[in-house]
Amino acid sequence: MSVPAGWYTDPQNTSFVRYWDGRQWTDHVQPAQAQQPAPLQNSPQEPVQVQDHFQQQQVADQARIGGPRKVGFFGAKKTAETALADVERLQRILDERGLLEFDQIEASRDELRRTMENERRTWASESQRLEQHLRELRSELAQAEGQLVSLRAAAVLQEVGVFDFEHPAEHSAHLAAKLESVRAQYKEMARTKQAIHATSNFTFNNSAKQGMKFVNQMSTIMLRAYNAEAENCVKTVKAGDLATATARLTKAMEQIERQGTMINLRVDETYHHLRIQEMVLATEHLQVLAAETEMERARREELREQNKAEAELAAAREKLAKERAMHEATLDALIANGDLEGAERMRAKIAEDELALADVERRAANIRAGYVYVISNIGAFGENMVKIGMTRRLEPMDRVNELGDASVPFRFDVHALFYSDDAVATEAMLHRTFAEQRVNKVNLRREFFRVTPHQVLEVLKEHQVELVEFTEVPTAEEFRLSTPEADALPV
Repeated sequence: MSVPAGWYTDPQNTSFVRYWDGRQWTDHVQPAQAQQPAPLQNSPQEPVQVQDHFQQQQVADQARIGGPRKVGFFGAKKTAETALADVERLQRILDERGLLEFDQIEASRDELRRTMENERRTWASESQRLEQHLRELRSELAQAEGQLVSLRAAAVLQEVGVFDFEHPAEHSAHLAAKLESVRAQYKEMARTKQAIHATSNFTFNNSAKQGMKFVNQMSTIMLRAYNAEAENCVKTVKAGDLATATARLTKAMEQIERQGTMINLRVDETYHHLRIQEMVLATEHLQVLAAETEMERARREELREQNKAEAELAAAREKLAKERAMHEATLDALIANGDLEGAERMRAKIAEDELALADVERRAANIRAGYVYVISNIGAFGENMVKIGMTRRLEPMDRVNELGDASVPFRFDVHALFYSDDAVATEAMLHRTFAEQRVNKVNLRREFFRVTPHQVLEVLKEHQVELVEFTEVPTAEEFRLSTPEADALPV
């Protein structure tokens, strides 16, 4: 069998092999195998100084035990047996020590490998953590740089009076995107110094550099004044005074340009248009809000009108039911007394009660049934203006009287008031016909039209609406009595 690498015949005892670690002999020894080749004392891996070392060690051992041991002839057998026993004992010790040391070496190697693997994993985990932290720091740095750029841009805009203020349309679902676009455009013009223009050939104290500085300072001051006026116009504009706000901003622009005549200063037309467009968006949103408010008020009014109509129908139903019960009781009493004629009259009243109850039930079931009215008020709205509406009241004049309460100076005159099984459709037809003549085109619940009663009558006839009566000329009694000059108006 071949000797494992690193193991060589022990120079001191050829029955054993000793391990050479590359620099010196170690204390690790093992018994040599039977087929082991000749000792490798002078192998190329064994330096000469190793042999010298073992020779010196052998001399030292002999000196320690008193020199070479001499065995007499008569004690040779006993000495040999003792020596053999010592050799076997030493062999066992060496075997145990050698195996134990090999186990320790293997355990130490495995422990070292585990330690190195744990350190490698720890290092890899720490490396990943550091890389993640580095990425986070770079992201924070990029955000900080972006914020710095934004802050610098905001500082430039604020220097010329462009501020982010609350705009009426910024929360609008339909106008917010347009507003953002308009603001982005005029901010970019202000940031790039395109919002206001002035001469570039101006000297101050015979210095072109000082002249340019003067022009820049004047341009900044004038643009700041213009932007302040534009922001104020947006904040104060109302739903119906866009023209006034536009004229106000235009006048401010003209005054600023007159103040900068010496340096040919002028506000850019595109920039001025964008600031006006900002006001237009504010006005549109305010108009929508006003229309929604008015429509909500109209819906509440319509609901109140419906509740009143339902209450009237319920009251009429209850009244008619009581009257029919009374008439039926009276009929029983007349029959018991033998008054046949009175009983017949009472049966006729009961039949009327049943017809009236049937009509009330029909009206209650048909929410489209009601009265259509055409009324006017020349004292409040002038001539050639009528109001066309409908009501489900059992007494339609109650609704007309409510419309002529203290909110108008005079009562309404009635031109037509007729019942229809589909009053909703009749009213809608008249509204469509006179849509171009509608006075309030924002709030459609405002049912006033610039038409004459005669025009309404012609449309009703064209659509074959059944009318009992129609009055074309308003009486306007209260108005004529209150205004002497109104006597000249035709009656």
